Amino acid sequence: MQMPPLDPAILARRAEIVAALRAIVPGEGVIADEIGMRPFECDALSAYRQMPLVVVLPDTVAQVSRILRYCQDNGVKVVPRGAGTSLSGGSMPVGDAILLGMAKFNRILEVDFPNRCARVQPGVTNLGITNAVQHEGFYYAPDPSSQIACSIGGNVAENSGGVHCLKYGLTTNNLLGIEMVLMTGEVVRLGGKHLDAEGYDLMGVMTGSEGLLGVVTEVTVRLLRKPATARAVLLGFPSEAGAADCVAAVIGAGIIPGGMEMMDKDAVHCAEAYVGAGYPLDVEALLIVELDGPPVEVDHLIERVEAIARDKGASTVRVSNDEQERMLFWAGRKAAFPAVGQITPDYMCLDGSVPRRRLTEVLSRMRDLSKQHRLRVVNVFHAGDGNLHPLILFDANDADELQRAEAFGADILRLCVEVGGVLTGEHGVGIEKRDLMGVQFTQVDLDQQMRLKCAFDPDHLLNPGKVFPQLRRCAELGRLVVHHGQVPFPDIPRF
Repeated sequence: MQMPPLDPAILARRAEIVAALRAIVPGEGVIADEIGMRPFECDALSAYRQMPLVVVLPDTVAQVSRILRYCQDNGVKVVPRGAGTSLSGGSMPVGDAILLGMAKFNRILEVDFPNRCARVQPGVTNLGITNAVQHEGFYYAPDPSSQIACSIGGNVAENSGGVHCLKYGLTTNNLLGIEMVLMTGEVVRLGGKHLDAEGYDLMGVMTGSEGLLGVVTEVTVRLLRKPATARAVLLGFPSEAGAADCVAAVIGAGIIPGGMEMMDKDAVHCAEAYVGAGYPLDVEALLIVELDGPPVEVDHLIERVEAIARDKGASTVRVSNDEQERMLFWAGRKAAFPAVGQITPDYMCLDGSVPRRRLTEVLSRMRDLSKQHRLRVVNVFHAGDGNLHPLILFDANDADELQRAEAFGADILRLCVEVGGVLTGEHGVGIEKRDLMGVQFTQVDLDQQMRLKCAFDPDHLLNPGKVFPQLRRCAELGRLVVHHGQVPFPDIPRF
């Protein structure tokens, strides 16, 4: 994994840059010592680490504006960071760039129940929104597994999903408005409390842009009424193929569950040991299917799902009897990632999406790749929308294992594209998938995407080294001049 070479001129000006930031953000808002910056050296893709030039923690929009304007005027790079839960290296620091931490933007500004929306700062956690409104019977639908920690600003940056995105959509489907600061320091508001915005869909452009276009300082999210009834069905299968066929059959029958998750045998055993959710341990694959809505509808759909599952060979069929049992079913799935940490020193969590009808083939070929690369893989994923989260088990202290894990992951992502899927479903590209972008996109595709980047950030100062495998000068892109050769990227220090 490589990043752009460090700019010696910026490194030489570090003391000047630190002083300028302290003039903008007084007190303890600037962290420049090595020990203080150490917690920021990586995000959740912790195999790769690099110390930032300096860390700045603003707490007002005016400070963010002045910081970005200073960086624009002085050619200083900026890496925006939320909670640091990115699994693709999207918020990993760069050695000659300011790390702009948004953790102090952690307030819920307004809850508007009549309009079913809330205005929040980007540092508010995903789960924090639901906690603030559930007393009135409302909730925020997208629910990543890291929802207790991940920030809503980071969710916007990566267009995060979660268990319930199958029925209720990704982050982009649950946003009404954002406030953002451009590299010029200008503050822009897109959308609002209304259901649609006039003009170009710039909010759609920003959602999933991975911090390359601007810094989000406020988010207006859509609130949903809690369903009248929600029940979960636990389905165990003697084969992964049977579980995958059941997924396709349920969706093919016109049933859209509130959530539909799949775990393989290893994930089931880890989760059960970690949580004690009552999962069957004699199955090769487990499905959790949640149906929600009016009680009569839910009861009818559960009967249909049970019938489909038995037709596909389900050996275990259990329906939650109350809310406590439903939550217990989900507790194991939500804790699956940390649970796998019990059986391995490290793991690499991937994120690719495939058509549902190809799930059986992809899982089978993934097992073949596991043998080829001599590394175990545990599968936990959003089965309903084909969003895979394979966990490759390895030891980061063994350089050979880390290299094989990277190669294994790249092969899985190539497989996703080969069968008609995409490189990422919700984790983003970051540095993890950056050098694979050419597998999915042509050079013309990438050039068009970079032209959009240039419209917001012509000097490539925002989150440098992420997403694009090749740096292109904006002037050359404007003239459609092909730039042959690649900027030499040195290796990123690895854990």
